[in-house]
Amino acid sequence: MNRLVRTIAWSVLALALAPAAHSAGAKGGAKKDAKPSVVKKAHGGKSYSSARTVAVKRQTRSVVRLVPAKPSHGQMAGLHAASDELDLRSSVALVIDQETGQVLLRKNESAVLPIASLTKLMTGMIISEAKLPMDESITISQDDVDTEKHTGSRLKVGVTLTRGELMHLSLMSSENRAAHALGRTYPGGMSAFVEAMNTKAKLLGMKDTRYVEPTGLSSRNQSSAQDLAQLVMSASQDPMLSELSTSPGHEVTVGRRTLQFSNTNRLVKNSAWDITLQKTGYISEAGQCLVMQAKVAGRKLVMVFLDSAGKLSRIGDAERVRRWVETQTPAGVPMPTTGGNTLVRQVSS
Repeated sequence: MNRLVRTIAWSVLALALAPAAHSAGAKGGAKKDAKPSVVKKAHGGKSYSSARTVAVKRQTRSVVRLVPAKPSHGQMAGLHAASDELDLRSSVALVIDQETGQVLLRKNESAVLPIASLTKLMTGMIISEAKLPMDESITISQDDVDTEKHTGSRLKVGVTLTRGELMHLSLMSSENRAAHALGRTYPGGMSAFVEAMNTKAKLLGMKDTRYVEPTGLSSRNQSSAQDLAQLVMSASQDPMLSELSTSPGHEVTVGRRTLQFSNTNRLVKNSAWDITLQKTGYISEAGQCLVMQAKVAGRKLVMVFLDSAGKLSRIGDAERVRRWVETQTPAGVPMPTTGGNTLVRQVSS
C-alpha cells in the first residue's frame, strides 16, 4: 500500500514540474540558437559590431545573451529615418564640387553630431601651421593613455617617436596616443592646443563646431557636415596633411621592433579612386564617419559621411556616390547646372 502511495505521489509531482521544465528548455534553446556578432575594440576608424556577446554557464550548457549596442546620437535624434534614392547608410551626407561650389547631394547636412577621429584632421592642421620641428623626439607618457573609451595602442608608454611620425600615425591610422601626444607637447600645453583648435574653427566659419580634445574619443567633439566640408577644403591646401592622410601604410621602429601601421580607409589602395585627402572616425556615439577630397569624373569633390551604420557602410556610401557622379556625364564634362550651389540631389527627411 505504501509503495502504491509513493508511486502516485511521484507521478503527480512529475506532471506538475513538466510545464516549467518545457518552458525553461524553450527559452534556453532560443538563446542558444541566436547568432552572436563578433566584438571588436573601438580605435579611431575601427569599429564595434551591432551587438556584444556574453557567454553564460547555466545548467551545464552555454547560453549566449545579446546586448544591444549603444545607439549613436544620430539614431537617437531619428536622423536614420531620412531616405534617399542612393540608399545611403549614413544619416548625414554632403557632397560638394569644390571648384564650383555646386552642392551635388545633401542629407541632414546641418545636424550637429559627434565626429570621432575626424577631429584629428584639425589636430594635424594646428600642428602643421605651428611650424613645429617635425624631427623633434616626443615620448608617449601615461597622460596619453585613453581614459575616455579605454582603447588600446601599440605605442606603449615610454616609446619615443618624432613629431612627424606621430603626425603620420595620427592622420593615417588614427592612432589616439599619437594625436594626444601632439596636443600635449604643443607650446602652452593641452589647454592652449584645444583653444587653438576652436579658434581655427571659428576662422574657417565652422560655427557648429566645438573641440574639447585632440583625438576624437570624446563625444563632446562635435560638428556638422557643412562645417566639416569647409575643414576638408582648407586642409586639402596643406601638402603635408594630404600626403600623410592618404599614405597606404607606414613603418616605425620601436626599440628592436618594427611596427607596421595601415591606413584606416581602404579606399586609398583602390585604383578606382584618386583621393587627395581623407580621414575616418568611429566611436559609438558618432557611428562610422568619413570625410574625403577626391577626384571623380574630372571633378574635385568633397564628401562627408557621418553616423553611418555598419563597419563598411561609409565605404559603400562613398562608392555609391562615385558611381552616381560618373554616370551623370562623361569624364571631364561638368554636370549640367543653372548656377553655383545648384542642388542636384536633395535627400528627403
